[in-house]
Amino acid sequence: MGTSPPREPVDGAASQTASSGNKPIHSLVLDTGPLIKNDPSSSALLSQAEALYTIPSVVSEIRDPATRARVETTLLPFITIRAPGPASVKFVTDFAKRTGDFSVLSRPDIEVIALCYELECERNNGDWRLRNTPGQKSLNGRPANSSEGNKSESGRVPTNGKEVLETPEALKEVVICPPEVSPSCATSALEETMGALSLETELEAASSIAHLAEEDRELHDPEEVEATDPRTATAQSSDPAINDESDSDSDGWITPSNLKKHQAQDSHSNTAPQPLQKTLQAAILTSDYAMQNVALRINLNLVTPSFARITYLKNWVLRCHGCFSITKDMEKQFCPKCGQPTLTRASCSTDSKGNFQIHLKKNFQWNKRGNIYSMPKAVHGSANGRLSKGQGGQGGWGAELILAEDQKEYTKMTEEQRRRQKKDIMDEDYLPGILSGKRSGQAGKIRVGAGKNVNSKRKH
Repeated sequence: MGTSPPREPVDGAASQTASSGNKPIHSLVLDTGPLIKNDPSSSALLSQAEALYTIPSVVSEIRDPATRARVETTLLPFITIRAPGPASVKFVTDFAKRTGDFSVLSRPDIEVIALCYELECERNNGDWRLRNTPGQKSLNGRPANSSEGNKSESGRVPTNGKEVLETPEALKEVVICPPEVSPSCATSALEETMGALSLETELEAASSIAHLAEEDRELHDPEEVEATDPRTATAQSSDPAINDESDSDSDGWITPSNLKKHQAQDSHSNTAPQPLQKTLQAAILTSDYAMQNVALRINLNLVTPSFARITYLKNWVLRCHGCFSITKDMEKQFCPKCGQPTLTRASCSTDSKGNFQIHLKKNFQWNKRGNIYSMPKAVHGSANGRLSKGQGGQGGWGAELILAEDQKEYTKMTEEQRRRQKKDIMDEDYLPGILSGKRSGQAGKIRVGAGKNVNSKRKH
């Protein structure tokens, strides 16, 4: 990342004002990840953002003494510690519940997003450029000062996605006749007003007819355009009133000639154009995917450690092959809705318009290897923990099968795995498995069912 070397300021207030005008971000909300990794550095943060914000719980999450000392020394004096309001926290919580990310978001994660949402509303005078629901096609509205700037040259002002013709000057001027003047004054003024209106209507109809004729000429073949009778074209241009009525009657019908025009109108009406932002009023810097997904679907500004704006996210989720429910907890082995071990990994993406899409494999077939073997009859336990000969299948493969998440065998193995991982991390004499030759298989996950091949040797 190329940054200019710091210069000695001559005047503190003047230098701060000059430097703040060129910064691309006004208010930047920081999560714990960038602070711990020191990516970006403190100098890069101060050079790219005018104000840095975070919540009180983010600082308390830093447990490493060296990292905590570095953050408190180099960065914390320039960060504003602020807690979001209850209304912002409630909005983000409800939004995360609708997107399905609430189960994997912690309380500090929700507060960081809520703080960015609060700053966005303060800097832009409302939530006009955000979304209230995940399935919302367009934004909440338009800025209050953009009505004059969006006025087109033809005198039309967009209002709620539609163009409204401005009132003509002839209607704005009111002619008042004195009492001594005869009624012919009012009649002549009315005739002038109606003449101005009819002239403007004819000009507008002629321009719309010419525009439609150009579109039809583009859609049809050149040979058909050359074969058109010129007398017919002259008659159409000489009688704009009749053509206007016929166009209004056939405007509701979708034909092969105007199909592309209707599709373009529908796409433009669904997504309102966003105003170009030279400076991001509020942005969030985080490396957590669930936070990025929620922030992007709300339409909050999301930046990378290199201060590039994120407009597209792609990650993985678990999708149940039986009930088609989606969970974003990648450690799950059983579907939280139907309880079956039918979770498959699927890629998903989120774009800048808030559209969440799952990309499935083409012609996917569920692997049924191992299901041709019937499970052996359940047997009771014994005092010494051994099974008699012939019970539990050949080699005892069906003795302790795990088929559901609420089985005591699954709970017991989960607790043992957690205790073993904790011991491996904390034990000073721990020897990694790559040196001892120990292999757990399947990335250390608990085996569910009999497996794909019941005759294979178990990996201990």
